[in-house]
Amino acid sequence: MEQKMYHVTIKGETKEYPEGIPYSEIVKEYEGAGDAPVILVLVDGRLRELHKRLKGDCTIECVTTSDPIGHQTYKRSACLILLKAIYDVAGQENIDKVVIHYSVGSGYYFTMKGGTELTQEFIDQVKSRMHEIVDARLPIQKRSVSTDDAIAMFHKYHMYDKERLFYYRRVSRVNLYSIENFEDYFYGFMANHTGYIQYFDLFLYEGGFILQLPNQAEPDKIPEFRPQEKIFHVQRESQEWGDRLDISTVGEMNDKVTHGGIQDILLIQEAMQEGRISEIAAQIAAAGNKKFVMIAGPSSSGKTTFSHRLSIQLAAHGMKPHPIAVDNYFVNREFTPVDEFGEKNFECLEAIDVKQFNQDMLDLLDGKRVELPVFNFKTGHREYKGDFLQLGKEDVLVIEGIHGLNDKLSYALPQESKFKIYISALTQLNIDEHNRIPTTDGRLIRRIVRDARTRGTSAKETIARWPSVRRGEEQNIFPFQEEADVMFNSALIYELACLKVYAEPLLFGIDKNEPEYAEAKRLLKFFDYFLPVPSEAVPHNSILREFIGGSCFNV
Repeated sequence: MEQKMYHVTIKGETKEYPEGIPYSEIVKEYEGAGDAPVILVLVDGRLRELHKRLKGDCTIECVTTSDPIGHQTYKRSACLILLKAIYDVAGQENIDKVVIHYSVGSGYYFTMKGGTELTQEFIDQVKSRMHEIVDARLPIQKRSVSTDDAIAMFHKYHMYDKERLFYYRRVSRVNLYSIENFEDYFYGFMANHTGYIQYFDLFLYEGGFILQLPNQAEPDKIPEFRPQEKIFHVQRESQEWGDRLDISTVGEMNDKVTHGGIQDILLIQEAMQEGRISEIAAQIAAAGNKKFVMIAGPSSSGKTTFSHRLSIQLAAHGMKPHPIAVDNYFVNREFTPVDEFGEKNFECLEAIDVKQFNQDMLDLLDGKRVELPVFNFKTGHREYKGDFLQLGKEDVLVIEGIHGLNDKLSYALPQESKFKIYISALTQLNIDEHNRIPTTDGRLIRRIVRDARTRGTSAKETIARWPSVRRGEEQNIFPFQEEADVMFNSALIYELACLKVYAEPLLFGIDKNEPEYAEAKRLLKFFDYFLPVPSEAVPHNSILREFIGGSCFNV
């Protein structure tokens, strides 16, 4: 019988291939064309793993390890190889649990419990085993099992987090990945074989260990590990908060929702955040010489609500706070610089009238009466509407903006008069012990919900703009985060279950033919893990209200 042939278009070139050929064979001749290996493909806009086979005429786009989705696939595959290596070296019976916690630099921080001691010798053996697995180019196989069978399997292997997670899944099937005899569940696609994962390192760190991985921009290099002690310890503090609430995974939170305990969890976590804000206010008041509280953080970290809540706590500590948004010092829109893609770059420092900002702040420090500007986002121009301010002895300016930690923004102000705060939404909740929720996902979901509510922006537009926002953060915010005097984590352990109700309809609004559909589908699949939490009980001063609406502040 004659084999069916199909037309495949890649990079504007159309060729014929036989039915059933794996996509890995089709993309082979294109692998050397770019700087990074092809790890997945988009087939008529739908994401596919390379072991999948050709079924008809189609257009294929290559996804490499330097693309966002490809980079995540690389990191996910590296975690699977790491876990197999650990169980190979230690033996199943000597491991109770290996847990991925959070990003540290370009890598991940893990801890391990069980009869095997975490030593340098053990880490070296695991690293050596990982290289053996990679060099062997072992296939990463995928199989679909019923949800009930998956739950039974996870129970057998003492993976109780996964057992609990799938108890709440509505889907009837689960995809499992395996390398030889080691099998696990991962949220998201995998590489075709272990040979893709050429670049990694492993070393002990703070009672656990780091799996160091390449950055997306340079997928063939292992960056030097530069410990960021402050951000690590605020993440660990948030993890301890979750442990105190008996919630470290989505399954554990779903248990609280179903058994009526989520209301208390919600109020306790809000109280924890308020207590931390009060501690920061007390620290500022005790210093006695701070006039400028500089608050910075990435997009959708809740800077505006935090600045208002901090102001209330400063007032409770005997100070007179005045919130100021750096955004009011934007240059008029016609003078906004453009980025390398020709788009207006609102994230760069040059988008701010730094000279006028410093002049106004110095005049206030000298006791002068200053008229402060308001930026009109509709007209794209700065306006003056009689908003005068003069500082007294107890007055303090609470200045919020993405460049707050960069001394180039406040170059004229005395260092001793500044108190720097870094705020970010550092998700402390894991899907399960081997699947973390990226901090960027939490912030993107916040932004999708807020933009739709306050700006009439569609989820499609927010997702399309997100890579540009992330580039701005990498350049203008993250390099300065360790300059902060204190750090504050604005993520709430229950928030994704609450945001689910608002975000899902917006994501379903993205058409299958749109380039943003793959990301929307990924986020929708991610929400399937969560039982919804109603927003009625969320306090009106909560940081979450900045995104879902109903805040008592003007945000």
